[in-house]
Amino acid sequence: MSGLKEHPKILFRDRHIPGIRQWNVYQKAGGYAAAEQALKKMKPQEVIETVKASGLRGRGGAGFPTGMKWGFIPKDPKQISYLLCNGDESEPGTFKDRILMEEMPHSLIEGMIIASYAIGARKAYIYLRGEYTESQSALNQAIAECHQHNILGKQILGSTFDLEIHTFMGAGAYICGEEMGLVSSIEGYKGHPRIKPPFPAAVGFNKKPTIINNVETLAAVPWIIAHGAEAYRKIGTEKSPGTKLFCLSGPVHHPGTYELPLGIPMRELIYTIGGGLKEGLKLKAAIPGGVSAQVLTAAEADRVHLSYESCAEAGTMLGSGGVIVIPDTMCMVELMSTITSFFKDESCGQCTPCREGTGWMHKIVISILEKRGREADIPLLSNIANNLMGGRTICALADAAAMPVKSFVEKFSDEFKYHVKHKRCHLNVL
Repeated sequence: MSGLKEHPKILFRDRHIPGIRQWNVYQKAGGYAAAEQALKKMKPQEVIETVKASGLRGRGGAGFPTGMKWGFIPKDPKQISYLLCNGDESEPGTFKDRILMEEMPHSLIEGMIIASYAIGARKAYIYLRGEYTESQSALNQAIAECHQHNILGKQILGSTFDLEIHTFMGAGAYICGEEMGLVSSIEGYKGHPRIKPPFPAAVGFNKKPTIINNVETLAAVPWIIAHGAEAYRKIGTEKSPGTKLFCLSGPVHHPGTYELPLGIPMRELIYTIGGGLKEGLKLKAAIPGGVSAQVLTAAEADRVHLSYESCAEAGTMLGSGGVIVIPDTMCMVELMSTITSFFKDESCGQCTPCREGTGWMHKIVISILEKRGREADIPLLSNIANNLMGGRTICALADAAAMPVKSFVEKFSDEFKYHVKHKRCHLNVL
């Protein structure tokens, strides 16, 4: 990997320092200086305006402007409000937040202190997916260290601001990565999304104003406060400023999580940073933002840049930044069965289009794989995805399930047709 171009680091800037997950090491590296600056030298609205000017967008998948979201909180100092950190990293192909929480927990806590101060929250929670026990352990240790050094608790960092942060372990449900599903779960109810409006900034956790941000989003905030909005905007693109953590998976030589400027060509990530596909394999397709994003053909992946606007122009989305490489030896119908199985299991069942549609799509794909497919099944898959599910449910899980089906059938229809006609995969020469 030596000789590769060095890209600016914000989130991973201190990752190379031994023991960086410990308070004393993080503090020596400049940790909590940004939080102290915000609490002692800036008003809450100044913090919001700085983050807004930076152009930081939510890194959980939706890409909503972070500063704008913070600005929705009612300007009432007597009003109780909450900050919830979304650490329910459930999108297949995504494993970036886990690294931040396990290796650099203090960077997340510092970001949460600054965000809580900006929105007037005196209590904050980190919601973790059920399998992230190591993440919870690292965070709880970091929180305990912060209490020992007056970074959490009463009048933190020598200011007049009080803050408590707690971790909360969910049961490991994809739907709890959705804002209101997360709120329902942390309140002790089943993780069911709720109809919006009202939005969480008005009526959220415990029916109080609530801001919900992703781990990666909050971890970027200290750098922005320390270096300024203009410095952050110099990285990335005009509409997608800053860096992003990209999770590269699939049969490449160097899979892993990489911090890169937004706008970098997907080709550079796959072939230069990732070392290209392993011997004997060629790129058939790639997914840029976890399995809920529309698939790209090899030709499309060669042209697209990893930014919100470039992915949208290509008919897909950047999402969580989970870049999944699909080789020419992979059957797209078989891969589709895995994806539809996942969404069928993860649907909360509240909305009929999602509950029935996810199961229906999976049954059709399985019937094709089991040599029972009909020619009419292929347009039927598209019809379910386009007309039954998209935009017809409380939350976006139905859309997330429909988008890959729509793009797989549209771009790799020949493979589906071959399965139906010949009762076998085109890759199976026997």
